[in-house]
Amino acid sequence: MATDGLSRRDYPRSLAMLERAEKVIPLGSQTFSKSRVTFPHPCSPLYLTHGDGGRVWDVDGNEYVDLVCGLLPVVLGYRDPDIDAAIRGQLSRGITFSLATELEVQLAERLVEIVPCAEMVRFGKNGTDATSGAVRLARAFTGRDRIAVGGYHGWQDWYVGATTRSKGVPEAVRALTHRFPWGDLAALRTLLHGHRGEFAAVIMEPMTIAEPTASYLEEVADLVRAEGALLVFDEIITGFRLALGGAQERYGVIPDLAAFGKSMANGMPISAVLGRAEVMCEMEEVFLSGTFGGETLSLAAAIATIDKMRREPVIEHLWTTGQSLADGFAARAQTHGVDAVVGMAGAAPWKLLSFRDHETARAAAIKTFVLAAMLERGVLINASHNVCYAHDEIDAGIVLDAYDDTFAVLRDALDRGALEAELPCPVIEPVFRVRET
Repeated sequence: MATDGLSRRDYPRSLAMLERAEKVIPLGSQTFSKSRVTFPHPCSPLYLTHGDGGRVWDVDGNEYVDLVCGLLPVVLGYRDPDIDAAIRGQLSRGITFSLATELEVQLAERLVEIVPCAEMVRFGKNGTDATSGAVRLARAFTGRDRIAVGGYHGWQDWYVGATTRSKGVPEAVRALTHRFPWGDLAALRTLLHGHRGEFAAVIMEPMTIAEPTASYLEEVADLVRAEGALLVFDEIITGFRLALGGAQERYGVIPDLAAFGKSMANGMPISAVLGRAEVMCEMEEVFLSGTFGGETLSLAAAIATIDKMRREPVIEHLWTTGQSLADGFAARAQTHGVDAVVGMAGAAPWKLLSFRDHETARAAAIKTFVLAAMLERGVLINASHNVCYAHDEIDAGIVLDAYDDTFAVLRDALDRGALEAELPCPVIEPVFRVRET
């Protein structure tokens, strides 16, 4: 088979929509990771119309099994009847009020019950709200300025200034944030010891492309606290996915503060910074406040999502479905002899694809090829498996059949040395890498 099998689907309406959108929206999308720079454009859809269960439809009428799931917030599935009913019920009563509502208390109480570190809670609307709130709290509580970061933590100056996308961030701000390689305890120790008494917090994803070793998180916690800093877990992804109470529940290591979001409300915009009452009480003086922090549709959706996850085997399904897909991926890669160039890492509910150079093609070109081929075969994917509760055996079968076909075509293209020459779209170049796979 040749790579011309990648270009059977056309996306005329998506292309027209992109041309229209780029006149008024930078990159044509409100979200960097949903734009043309992260998909094999023009061999991909860029605009969707609706979703149902574990599937979505683009503006050209093409149907896909969705392994992006809105960048992970859609943990139950699109149009989940319980969540939709909760939203409709609250909509009939109002959305944003002039004072607080009981929903704020009800959701905070649930989070305190579920999340091991949570004694008090403050809500935001996205992950950056929560991570930035935690960092400001840590600085206020400790009276220190420096922050060590281990993972991806959003777009605010305090974090993004330490990445390759630092344009627009003052040098004085960038100088206060220090990256350390996740999993490297010695590197973190060297960093903290190099500025003793200056670090307010270490903020890290408790799991990235691999699950931590049995002792790693415990040793990090001991090191951070010995230096008088606070440990902050960014559980925006791991919360309500690895376990109901996040990675801290799964691994038994309790941070001082944590940030939760994404899966908390099945797609509605809400996040939370939570942690020890002693630290959270600083918020009476530290300003972290927004008009829409108590927006009730998201609160109602979060309550309904958490309640459903407590009474149904949602987390178990994410693990079993994710592992089934990962096993099938590995078996098909081996069968077609491409396991040296494609792989997978991470925990089953959130697996990341990895790509390696071949003597005839760069890793970035192989990634572009695979994503385009999977889209052609009805799977919306962006280099990770973001599984949801609605994904069933039929969806999994479609995904694995698509991999089977894709890897066969990939093997042929590599053998002929023609992959890069025959790609029907430009290679997706890495433009913002924070996790190495």
